[in-house]
Amino acid sequence: MLPRLRGVLCSLPLILLVALLLRGGSAWNYAAHRPHTALRAIPFLFESGNIAYSLAGGHGFGSPLRVDTGPTAWMTPLYPLMLSAIMRIFGIYTYASWVAAVSMNIGFSSITCIPLWFAARRIGGRGLASFATWLWAVFPNAILLSFQSLWDTSLSALLVTTALWATLRLADSLRARDWAAYGLLWGIILMTNAAVLSLLPFFLGWAAWRNEKKSPDAAAHTALACAVIVLCCVPWTVRNYLAFHSFIPLRSTLGLQLAVGNNPDARPVWLGEHHPINDGAERTKYTELGEVAYMAEKSREAVDYIVTHPAHEARLVAGRFVMLWAGGSPHPLDDLFGRSTAWARFVLVFNLCAGLGGIAALVFLVRDRSIYVLPLAAVPVVFPIAYYMTLALPRYRHPIDPALMLLLAFAIRAVAIKKAASHSGGKRPSSEQAG
Repeated sequence: MLPRLRGVLCSLPLILLVALLLRGGSAWNYAAHRPHTALRAIPFLFESGNIAYSLAGGHGFGSPLRVDTGPTAWMTPLYPLMLSAIMRIFGIYTYASWVAAVSMNIGFSSITCIPLWFAARRIGGRGLASFATWLWAVFPNAILLSFQSLWDTSLSALLVTTALWATLRLADSLRARDWAAYGLLWGIILMTNAAVLSLLPFFLGWAAWRNEKKSPDAAAHTALACAVIVLCCVPWTVRNYLAFHSFIPLRSTLGLQLAVGNNPDARPVWLGEHHPINDGAERTKYTELGEVAYMAEKSREAVDYIVTHPAHEARLVAGRFVMLWAGGSPHPLDDLFGRSTAWARFVLVFNLCAGLGGIAALVFLVRDRSIYVLPLAAVPVVFPIAYYMTLALPRYRHPIDPALMLLLAFAIRAVAIKKAASHSGGKRPSSEQAG
């Protein structure tokens, strides 16, 4: 019975089904307790939804702030284009459009189980694959973010996990078409979420380094992947140059992100202050200056404040570090032992375990001299740096959350193997036995 039960629990279709049911059931419960008149409009009234509204209305990729402000490079185009297609099919600001958009996000979040399974299996076998994927299926952030906001969050998580899996496979590939496909994948990623660019040098660099030992054409393959990535970004960059007469390869908003997170009123918990979507004076300034000049001014203000107020900056960075790894809680110990609900404590503990598990997994990987250290270490070490310096919201970390589930599963399994070895007189179990 035990082997049969284990086989059922390790079934990827079962984990996929559970992930889908948890997300769909939670979304249904969320909608049942909110008026449809609110859901048909409010979730769309943020930058991605506003741009989608402009596209669906035939006004082009622009107006991210609920008013007509013309063209924008606020974000890369793929997800707003998807939302605009939904609006065209199901109507602008309709409950049906909200259901369709949430269903799309739920699909992305659930399907993430597939690349996560195969990436984990390549690293540690079927036991690690099933454990990591189960963690993702029940991860509260993944469940909630699939329907609570209409951003590219779930799609980005799917694409980054696919990139991790593809990176691990690409290192062994001798075929040029695989490297071209890898470049295309990264082109799609950058057209979805430009922040993921920070992982590209580590993923592609590791694959190229590993491939160099196996293929005489490794340098040509790497160049091919880079060329395809650049070609994927060229149409968007050309569009931005024609619209703004300025070189904007991906998006324009870094200056604003720095400014709202680094100013005299800034705190680790950001409540929308000084942002033109909430602040009328800032919106007026944005409209008068134009997007490029406005972002340049905000960048100058932010850099000046960072340089001249190091003590405040240190507190902000420390606070954002805590928030990012505690799932948005600025005071995790108070929330854990205070009056928080059982659900809030569960979410907090899960997020803290993801961070601590990531650190522990990297220690084990370094100890074992694993070939996978570099791409896996880049996930928790490199990717969050930009958010320590700007804003720390749970959805900002979400693109790397599936990989964090892999690291958490790896750490727990490594501890279990060590414990089993100590009980068996120092003989280490095989990975199959540990799984």
